[in-house]
Amino acid sequence: MKALVIAERSEAARALAAGARALADEVVIAAIAGLEPGEGAADKVVRIALPDGAVYDDAADTVISVFDAERPGIVLAEPTRRMKAIVGRLAAHAGTSVITDVMEFGADGAKSLYFGGVAERVQKPVGDVAVYTVSADAFGDAQPSGAGAVEEAAWVAPAKPLELVSSKPRELSGVDLGKADVVVAVGRGFAEEGELDLARALCDKLGAGLGCSRPLTEGVDWLPRETYIGVSGLMLSPKAYVACGISGQMQHMVGCNRAGALFAVNKDKNAPVFKQCDYGLVGDVKSVLPALVAAL
Repeated sequence: MKALVIAERSEAARALAAGARALADEVVIAAIAGLEPGEGAADKVVRIALPDGAVYDDAADTVISVFDAERPGIVLAEPTRRMKAIVGRLAAHAGTSVITDVMEFGADGAKSLYFGGVAERVQKPVGDVAVYTVSADAFGDAQPSGAGAVEEAAWVAPAKPLELVSSKPRELSGVDLGKADVVVAVGRGFAEEGELDLARALCDKLGAGLGCSRPLTEGVDWLPRETYIGVSGLMLSPKAYVACGISGQMQHMVGCNRAGALFAVNKDKNAPVFKQCDYGLVGDVKSVLPALVAAL
């Protein structure tokens, strides 16, 4: 069986290719817009260059042409917004559905969360092609391999291309929380943006990455979008996770409940997070975090 990997980030392409090696005999990476998976990531890398004026999503028809040429039985895609748009069209072309947000693969099928993370389900495709969106950390420490042959795909112009009206650079945090051993996450318990420095000081002591719940990135815009942890954001499994000022709603907790150890700080002793953490401190983040930093 052959597997096709589609990813937006080079690190994710390597991680998914490593996982694909355990699921298939041959691994092919569709490398869009200059993606560089690195040497020995797969048996073959098919490069897809974007013509001038084309936007990323326009590559969907070319990815479909690669799919038709390679005829894979498995497709693994990184669960980013642009990848979801492309892989959805690919699945429709293949006459199948996408099994989304897979956490792990087993003999009975692919395990994922649904209903906002309140339940787990195991699914397997009915037809001959299986299409999954999978987090890059789902395969643990698996290492990619392959001869790394390179091909150039001929561009297939979409029948109805998107028109780029305007664009502007977006400053990214530079932190890859998926690789962090320790993550400190902040929530609505922080009353103002300046208080986040308390969490940053704790990050410095722990060598941790700083993440957040959804309101702090999509509500008040205090932190970058790529640091949001939760059911429609990052799904992490660090060695330790420190939830500060986070109530513990299920939509957030599904993004961190695979942590090796989960710590919580909240001034509400009845906050749901205390039913899900390993260790909890009841107190205001403005007094607890400086005390933790001092102790460390």
